[in-house]
Amino acid sequence: MIIHNEQFSLIGASGKPIHGDLTYDENNTNTPLIIFIHGFKGFKDWGAHHLAARYFVQNGYRYLKFNLSHSGVTGEKTNDVSDIESFASNTFSKELLDIDIVINHAIKFLGVTGVYLIGHSRGGGLSILQAANNPYIKGLITWSSIADFSSLWKKEQESNWKKDGKIEVVNARTKEKMPLNVTLLEDFEDNKAKLDILSAAKRINIPWLIVQGDDDVNVPFETAEKLANANAASRLVKIEGANHVYGAVHPFPGETLPPQLFEVCEKSLKFLNSITE
Repeated sequence: MIIHNEQFSLIGASGKPIHGDLTYDENNTNTPLIIFIHGFKGFKDWGAHHLAARYFVQNGYRYLKFNLSHSGVTGEKTNDVSDIESFASNTFSKELLDIDIVINHAIKFLGVTGVYLIGHSRGGGLSILQAANNPYIKGLITWSSIADFSSLWKKEQESNWKKDGKIEVVNARTKEKMPLNVTLLEDFEDNKAKLDILSAAKRINIPWLIVQGDDDVNVPFETAEKLANANAASRLVKIEGANHVYGAVHPFPGETLPPQLFEVCEKSLKFLNSITE
């Protein structure tokens, strides 16, 4: 097996670039395709994402991960959020458009008729919306997914957000204050039905695995139960003692997956194998 990592760029929402990479086995380029969608303040090269990509490739898949166009991560500085202006002007509708662009690119150029989505945290919420609406998605896995975009801010922030035109969120790792323009809130309010994650969860009619740690302070385990209750055909897997990122950190110092993230990948692989056979 020769594992290769190939970089690519696409034009995303508002003309901003989407930077991505495809990991695959050079000796077997026709394997099923997984597309990974990162979360809020996350990005494709955060933590151990590269090791997760290798794991799935070693086990018979291709793995595509990318930075949403308004993630704030640039092609020059790939390991942190540095384009604060782009980050501030992000909206959920822009993110959904980016995912459409990436899926359509994959279908057109990688010779697949369908893809399998893995979404983490806010990326899980986006993945649920996509899976309910996009016929190219053949299977869905959510890791620590949110069930409502408005859980990302406090209701009492909204009046000042509208008055001041922005709010600030703190990056727990860097302690940096990161602005979010009111256009994010306006987009959410203007597209409430389209952006209703629980409503979309009820409409998903493809195989769906919900993975959640029971020591997650960002997204409580009850959120995963709420998602599972919305769709009787879904499967819920609890990762004992796991936090929001399953033991990973950024930057990640190791050469092997942290034990809890390895368990997540193992469970995800077993699920994928059961639906692709």
